[in-house]
Amino acid sequence: MLTCGCGVSVATQSLLGAINEVRAKGCGGKPGVRVPLRANRKLDSVAHRISRGQDLTAALAAAGYKALHSASLYLSQSGGNEDIARMLAERSCTALSDATVREVGIEQRGRNTWIVLAAPFATPALADGNRVSARVLTLANEARARPRRCGRKSFAAAPPLRLAPKLAEAAHAHARDMARHSKLTHEGSDGSTPAQRATRAGYAWRTVGENVAAGPTTPEEVMAGWLASPGHCGNLMDPRFTEMGVAYIVDATSASGVYWAQVFATPR
Repeated sequence: MLTCGCGVSVATQSLLGAINEVRAKGCGGKPGVRVPLRANRKLDSVAHRISRGQDLTAALAAAGYKALHSASLYLSQSGGNEDIARMLAERSCTALSDATVREVGIEQRGRNTWIVLAAPFATPALADGNRVSARVLTLANEARARPRRCGRKSFAAAPPLRLAPKLAEAAHAHARDMARHSKLTHEGSDGSTPAQRATRAGYAWRTVGENVAAGPTTPEEVMAGWLASPGHCGNLMDPRFTEMGVAYIVDATSASGVYWAQVFATPR
């Protein structure tokens, strides 16, 4: 007699088909997404861990799955696949209709269902370092070209910055250090300051400032975050600074996946 241990897999595939049908139609007034969700074993593990009481963040870390963003849904006493898919659309429409969300994990026990949706970690916009640096410079100078309020402080328009290779070297060293230690900080793992790192890179400075970030995967995203933060925005708008260097490190094994450093200075 032949036996098959594929019952759960068949059930999961059937539910996934129902979810993708709803995803393609759209929900909550949002257009449908043509690209179907695909099953992911690590996300299945995440869903299983959540069903056992772990929160989403801890479950993702334990399963070794890095996501740009993710969402989870629990349904008790759930009905058939169509009902589950409909409830997912009602309760998690934003995630379901997000084209960057491409993978799903499912755990079912009896009439209880746990579903995890995720946008897998990817950094296609960071493939060309020179292009990224040039784009960050353009965005920084566009911001400086007009008056801006950073928190409680107002800034007049400031002259454009120019790229300085030695500042980029200092930024790269610190971004690499942050990624290696999965830590977002202005202090180096050796206790160094931004000014000390600029000096190490051979840059003779009169004044130095630094912005850091963890997680953004595009120049636009990192610049938007800096401009939304009063302190970082203040560095960007500071008229004393005339040069900058920017760098990032992509490390999927680190806590945030991407670490950025932007160093500003006025040469001596």
